[in-house]
Amino acid sequence: MVFMSSLDTSNDNSMTSKSDNESDSSVVSATKQWLAEIIIGLNFCPFAKKEFVNNSICYYESKQSQVKPALHEFIEQCRYLQAHPELETTLLIYNDGFRSFERYLDLVDYANDLLVDSGFEGVFQLASMHPEYCFEGEDFDEASNYTNRSPYPIIHIIREASMARVLAVYNEPEKIPENNIALANEKGVNFFKDTLARIHSKHKEQS
Repeated sequence: MVFMSSLDTSNDNSMTSKSDNESDSSVVSATKQWLAEIIIGLNFCPFAKKEFVNNSICYYESKQSQVKPALHEFIEQCRYLQAHPELETTLLIYNDGFRSFERYLDLVDYANDLLVDSGFEGVFQLASMHPEYCFEGEDFDEASNYTNRSPYPIIHIIREASMARVLAVYNEPEKIPENNIALANEKGVNFFKDTLARIHSKHKEQS
């Protein structure tokens, strides 16, 4: 699965992952609902639905809030994904850490460097999702930012070979980002704000 920043199909709010169950934390449950309604429901990533319904996504909830232990945890998740070919991708979800977008971007930069240093260059690549995501040069309140705004900070670990395969058979993949931005603008900021607020409200941390 490749979450590409930003296509339009109908919103299927009834879609669920095979792994939806009572053992999911509120953080993972909220992330799954966001995937179903926004990323898949709006077809922001045309390749996500298959892996979502096939339960080949690893959802790893992190409790880390400091860079050094977070990086150690990150590379361990890369090794875990490499050792489990039945999993297509990993979402490393930060429960309470890295809420500052700038601090999160620093973590992603360090993680990309660590990929190279650990021998994973060409094996994995990273994609970024964050509650305060803002594309460079865009105003913070632009609707286009919501193509990458998630309920929690997420580092998405992607298999490069899988990305190459899906892009090779997809018609005009270079148009995905611009199509997504156009759809986000059509939906408007309030649509995304309301959806994210509803998701958070539904999946409040269980006592």
